[in-house]
Amino acid sequence: MIKSISIEGFKRFTSERLEFRNLTILAGRNGSGKTSTIHALLLAVAASQRGDGIAELNGPFGLELGWFESLLNGNTKENSFSVTIEGTEGDAACWSFEEGNTELHASVTLPFVGGEAFSHGPALGFQYLGAERLGPRIVQHSAALPREKLQVGWAGQFTAQVIEKLGSSRIDEGRLFPSSDENPPLLKAQTEQWLSSIVRPVQIDTSTFAGTGITSIAFRVPGGEFVRPTNMGFGVTYALPIVVAALSATTGGILIVENPEAHLHPAGQSDIGIFLARMARAGVQVILETHSDHVLNGIRRAIAELKILSPDAGIIQFFDDADRPPEALEFTESGSFSHWPSGFFDQYQLDIARLNRVRRPR
Repeated sequence: MIKSISIEGFKRFTSERLEFRNLTILAGRNGSGKTSTIHALLLAVAASQRGDGIAELNGPFGLELGWFESLLNGNTKENSFSVTIEGTEGDAACWSFEEGNTELHASVTLPFVGGEAFSHGPALGFQYLGAERLGPRIVQHSAALPREKLQVGWAGQFTAQVIEKLGSSRIDEGRLFPSSDENPPLLKAQTEQWLSSIVRPVQIDTSTFAGTGITSIAFRVPGGEFVRPTNMGFGVTYALPIVVAALSATTGGILIVENPEAHLHPAGQSDIGIFLARMARAGVQVILETHSDHVLNGIRRAIAELKILSPDAGIIQFFDDADRPPEALEFTESGSFSHWPSGFFDQYQLDIARLNRVRRPR
């Protein structure tokens, strides 16, 4: 599990250290460094998984970072940047990136110790879902990997295959849907229950076309006919890989999700916040990038009302401005925060105040 990440000389970061918890939320203005934090972590993971001293700047995890020179912080005098990750057991690993002999990759000095979790850990020990996930598709392609290495993919592009191949896998007790009486609890059925609570009541069917790398997926409301994903909508398709990735992740593993609120009704956004808080309690380190106050409020409910997650198990890193370091906010037992800085999910109050001024008699 990650305790902190230190980034030097990369994009907006001159030199910053960010603390992580079981549930870490990256929030704040556009272009302030949230995605850059995730990119730094992904580069370290991708370099470790290759293990040959090469870091591809474009390709792994859907990254499109361009040229090496464009990644250097404008204030640094070095022609390199570094990412240091500290674990909760006191171990630390540093990846140092320098320009390679082409502009589209970096030469990376791999850590001798501390980085093994990324390079040799279980396949489901690290999963990332980007903001631009796969929309409704009738069929999905399949990863050419053994069952134990299958995961949903950075865009959710292998979700149908994971359900088809791992749907009968048992789920840990801590991740079960609260009212589930299924025995034994299996991935496919638990996925349907969680997805139904977040988006709408739904059942899932998958099948693989023999002799091909294609898996089809269909949905239906209980008692109805199965329909294509294109007739079910974006909400189901965007939320599904998040649920599958979280339920299948290795205990002690890491799950990064960008914009979990995408295409969800406000109630669904709140519910997916509760779901991810429960996954964090169950032993998956969850890192979220979000612009949704509904997701945040769902997590606050999970802490204060539902007592799913202890306040000290979560932290918010608030990025207000690219010229200022991110600000750490702690949760309280009542679901509030250690402090509430200006610009932090306060737009609703600002808009209502302005409307009230308009309504006042002159």
